[in-house]
Amino acid sequence: MFRRDLTAAGTAPRTMAAYERDLGQLQAWAAGSGLEPDQVSHKDLRRYAASLSAAGRAAATVARKLAAIRGFYGFLLRTGRVGQNPADLVSAPKRKAKLPQVLTSEQMAGLLDAVPAEKPLDLRDRAMFELAYSCGLRSEEVLTLTVDSIDFDDELIRVLGKGSKHRLLPVGEPARRAVEAYLARARPSLVVDQGERTLFLSRNGRPLSASDLTRRLAIRMREAAAAGGVSPHALRHSFATHLLEGGADLRTIQELLGHSSISTTQVYTHLDAARLRDAYAGSHPRA
Repeated sequence: MFRRDLTAAGTAPRTMAAYERDLGQLQAWAAGSGLEPDQVSHKDLRRYAASLSAAGRAAATVARKLAAIRGFYGFLLRTGRVGQNPADLVSAPKRKAKLPQVLTSEQMAGLLDAVPAEKPLDLRDRAMFELAYSCGLRSEEVLTLTVDSIDFDDELIRVLGKGSKHRLLPVGEPARRAVEAYLARARPSLVVDQGERTLFLSRNGRPLSASDLTRRLAIRMREAAAAGGVSPHALRHSFATHLLEGGADLRTIQELLGHSSISTTQVYTHLDAARLRDAYAGSHPRA
């Protein structure tokens, strides 16, 4: 029933799978302590969180597990199965501030321009990465695009974001041209099922997975002789950072990224401040 509740709330399948793993681990821990789910107290959850930290789990991982537990007990509370949510009294461990990985505009140009525009998979990769950077898309948003998502006349793209929320985004000229080239010269040769509407397909005609996207970016980074270890999400971070550096305001960036809260977008002000500090340190005579 909790899964149905998550589905109704628009929770992404990968998030639901993570929640199920997290709750399964809690269940195993509680059983080992002789506890039923409705017997778990906030003190028990604190002990559980402490055991995760002691086992070397990252603060972000512990926080995610506690979020899953809080959501589960919130569901039990709403449906009358428990009298209170024990997770409400358990604080997540503090996480070290970690700035997102960002490529410079020169690195982005080098990556995108290094992808050839000849073979079908080359054209597909060029279109994927141009679009991800042009529109600041999450990996899942790239992968769920369909052939009907882009309005070429108005140069807009309709994206399905978190919580099943749609947003319309402008598409840059290089990205528009790359997608047009892919649709005209590559996708027809990749299609196996003529009813398949997913935009980006594998060589076997199936929709790409998140691991496919990560692997293709790693290949293209190597070919561009750029730094390795860059995730597809770095293209989204680079999009936001370059907009900020170009003078865009935070509210506009928030809307383009699909952030529900401006506080999530404010991480990019820290990136810009770091860039300014570096420039100051390297150029001011009394720095």
